[in-house]
Amino acid sequence: MTETPFHDLDHYLAIPRVTGLRLAPDGTWLAASVQTLSADRKKYATSIWRIDAAGGPPRRLTRSADGEANPRFLPDGSLLFTSKRPGSDDNAKEGEPSGAALWLLPAGGGEGRAIATLPGGVAAVETADGSATVIVASPVLAAAGAEPTGPGPAGAEPTGPSGTAADDERLRKARKDAGVTAILHETVPVRYWDHDLGPDDLRLFAISLPLEGEPDKADVRDLTPDAGRALLNQSFAVSPDGGFVATGWWRWQDDVQSHAELVLVNVATGKRATLLSDPAYDYGSPRFSPDGQFIVAERSTHHTPDKAHDMTLVVVPVQGNGDTQAADLVPGLDRWPGAPLWDTTGQAVYFTADEGGRHPIFKAARAGESRRLTPDDGYYTELSASDGAIFALRMAIDEPPAPVKVNVATGEFERLPAPGQRPPLPGTLTEIIAQADDGHPIRAWLVLPRATTGEKAPLLLWVHGGPMMSWNSWSWRGNPGLMAGQGYAVALPGPAPSMGYGQEFVQRGYRSWGPRPFGDITAITDAAIARSDIDEQRTAMMGGSYGGYMANWIAGHTDRFRAIVSHAGLWTLDAMFGTTDMPQFWRPQFGDPLTSAEMYEANSPHRHIQNVSTPMLVIHGAKDYRVPFGEALRLWWDLKRQGNEAKFLYFPDENHWILSPGNARIWYETVFA
Repeated sequence: MTETPFHDLDHYLAIPRVTGLRLAPDGTWLAASVQTLSADRKKYATSIWRIDAAGGPPRRLTRSADGEANPRFLPDGSLLFTSKRPGSDDNAKEGEPSGAALWLLPAGGGEGRAIATLPGGVAAVETADGSATVIVASPVLAAAGAEPTGPGPAGAEPTGPSGTAADDERLRKARKDAGVTAILHETVPVRYWDHDLGPDDLRLFAISLPLEGEPDKADVRDLTPDAGRALLNQSFAVSPDGGFVATGWWRWQDDVQSHAELVLVNVATGKRATLLSDPAYDYGSPRFSPDGQFIVAERSTHHTPDKAHDMTLVVVPVQGNGDTQAADLVPGLDRWPGAPLWDTTGQAVYFTADEGGRHPIFKAARAGESRRLTPDDGYYTELSASDGAIFALRMAIDEPPAPVKVNVATGEFERLPAPGQRPPLPGTLTEIIAQADDGHPIRAWLVLPRATTGEKAPLLLWVHGGPMMSWNSWSWRGNPGLMAGQGYAVALPGPAPSMGYGQEFVQRGYRSWGPRPFGDITAITDAAIARSDIDEQRTAMMGGSYGGYMANWIAGHTDRFRAIVSHAGLWTLDAMFGTTDMPQFWRPQFGDPLTSAEMYEANSPHRHIQNVSTPMLVIHGAKDYRVPFGEALRLWWDLKRQGNEAKFLYFPDENHWILSPGNARIWYETVFA
């Protein structure tokens, strides 16, 4: 048998990973973010590569031990990026890590130079298509910039080194010198995924770039001194002329529930205007039209106890009359569109959406007509538009992300040479369809190992996270190809409430987190083991996050599987929905467990512990704040006190995902075992 990277974890973990893509203003090349394994194999470092739009060989542009990320272009072709490389913080103390600074690589080549530093580091950067305006997001302590700390124009807040940044640095030093790590919260949330929130929060800063050869760094001006938690997990965009920033902006009600507005910030004055606001909607991911007159943005409804949220794209004029209503760009589209991007004419918008286990590119004309653009099985992301083409990262269940050029007229794509490789799948990829007990069709990807004469393959059923997600793309963290390399057939089902099958399909599983998906998964399992190349006597099941929840639910409702792996799985729902980092997301669906416990009782896996007999492997990271570590502790205790055969793989320094190369190796090896 010819060995592939799926047969060798060292080989697999060392494959370069393309994670970002941005088209240069002249359209001749793209800046790609590429992760590679460090020399000691203990971490991944990101560098910026040049990808030739015409298909020439790729070339690495940056290299440092700390890595570089977030490539963004200025109109003259100069490349901005963020890095913690040495020299990025003139005030960093010996032995102290500095935050990421903003660096510039000249268009004509030469050495990169740090042009802007902030005490909290640069978390994100965006540029304008037609001006040198640069906007960055950086975390700032709440009191910083509250009072003037240096000279400035009359009535104006001081900027740059004498203003917010200097004040923030002073406050950070005082906090450290006092030995204080405490955070006093007055609103939720207090954590996010794998890190604590506060005592600093994101703000937007305008950067006035120094001219080539000037010794001083850029001038930095605070645009949102009152942001608080408003910019948490929000993306922003800069108008083509550099005059405005559009961003999502959280509004909190009673310090518990929230909705996201769409706001416009004047870069010259810092004045903020609200374009769209409705407590029933969240707005985000804004993009300006090429002429700067319109904004397209995502709009999402909120969950209610009876109805799942829905999504669409809206277009709104930048200059409205105060009561402007957003126009739905894709009325009647029974999918959840996202990542909008204007074409170069401003007459149409490209976007992506899950569809039947794929994630294609769509095109919507301003008149309201939308159509699927790419006919293949790919998952597209990181879109950039040029005349007649779209550049993007494309991946699939059996192929890692790679840069491609998509012909807008035909939807066909061509791969561009890039770091890494297309590892051959150790088998074949196909699809299966089953009929659920309510008559609804259920589909799944099926990865089949290379056939051995006369031998049937054992089956691994692998349920995705979410729950409102889908098996439609490559995953470095949970890759079915590695299981196929071990000889397993892997079924990747799309049960309700998976995305990409319409709103009614989502709704089927909305109030029935356990029973309805269990019925769908059972139908797919039955269809898989009915195949002549699958061994129905050797079946296992695994899943992570919501998939871990389903692993726990399945363990209490059937003994058909010989082993079950539960990674970051929900076990006791009323506890989990009160301790997760985002309780305000889950509570509207399930209600208050003290007054409306019906959904908790009907859907909590721990209620069925007495029925669990299948051997289980429980996996969890201590820094997982989305599904808190207590879920694994309670599951582990319940399994052991009942005398179940079980093991517990614990990662003290990992979160919802197992990210470091060494721990990823142990994760896979333990699951294999």
